[in-house]
Amino acid sequence: MDFSRYNRQIILKEFGIKGQKKLNMSKVLVIGAGGLGIPVLQYLNSMGIGTIGVVDGDHIVESNLHRQVIYNENQLGQQKVFAASDFLKNQNRNTTIKTFNCYLNPKNALEIIKHFDIIIDASDNFATRYLVNDSCVILNKPFIYGALHGFEGQVSVFNYKNGPTYRCLFPIPPTEDEIPNCNTQGVLGVLPGIVGNFQALECIKVITGIKKVLSGTLLIYDALSQEFHRFEVLKDSNINEIKVLQKNYELKCKTTFRSISSRNITKLITSNSIQIIDVRTPEECIDYPFNQALNIPLNALEKRIKEINFNENVYFLCSSGIRSKKAILILEKRHKTAKLIDISGGLKAISNNAS
Repeated sequence: MDFSRYNRQIILKEFGIKGQKKLNMSKVLVIGAGGLGIPVLQYLNSMGIGTIGVVDGDHIVESNLHRQVIYNENQLGQQKVFAASDFLKNQNRNTTIKTFNCYLNPKNALEIIKHFDIIIDASDNFATRYLVNDSCVILNKPFIYGALHGFEGQVSVFNYKNGPTYRCLFPIPPTEDEIPNCNTQGVLGVLPGIVGNFQALECIKVITGIKKVLSGTLLIYDALSQEFHRFEVLKDSNINEIKVLQKNYELKCKTTFRSISSRNITKLITSNSIQIIDVRTPEECIDYPFNQALNIPLNALEKRIKEINFNENVYFLCSSGIRSKKAILILEKRHKTAKLIDISGGLKAISNNAS
């Protein structure tokens, strides 16, 4: 290990050579190579973590670039894990980088996570957060949580030394129709950088034992007022009884309606001419086209309703399966006998099946 490279942190009395050696021996898994994951990866890699794993099945699109700052315009269309790996190897040749070009799911989660000491959840959806939590409880791994909501960021450390877990804070997953429209939420480019750095800092503290980590505390950062708020997270002993993963972590909807799996819709498209309505924005469709569908953005659905043939099955598609369900909730009130079918998991699920 090149101690001269890390001299400015080694000379800190509380850190020292002992702290640097702990970083070098550690294996950290970062789930998500997007807005939160990128600052985590940059700083852990530059500070000397020995092994870093990166999990992400997504590819780079133009709308990522305002906040996912290690990617550039020449990399549009590339898989994120490979682009991130190239960046990290150029930044620090001493780090072992392990890439997982997939989305975390109940079939692969335990096998991937078990090889790492600390897990950092840099995902952007509730389903993955609950999957990460349950996997870490089963494997007894600490995980560092980060999330964004508007101009607000959240950070905590879960399952650390028998402390509270994510389910102690949020015992019951929300239903999909309770989640704000992912098309209108947005994110200010700099905010993921701030929150991701908080996650990286908590990871360093967990590894080295410097000061108290955010176990049992939810830290909320308000970017507009530059204010911090802390809330106590109490442990629920019953939560730690998780022994096996659920078969499915997809969020449920209060309203039940027809759905089709991404695998089955792919088979159906191959052998039939079917009607698919893509409710993403036009910009998303340019970044990641799905040519078998008619693009009618969710916010224009009622104005363009005449473009849909309700005498045939109507399949609805979006990026992750949230907006497609909202589209059905809107239309089923006006067309009660129509066959409106949600494509479960959206384009992310279709892409995951194809990989």
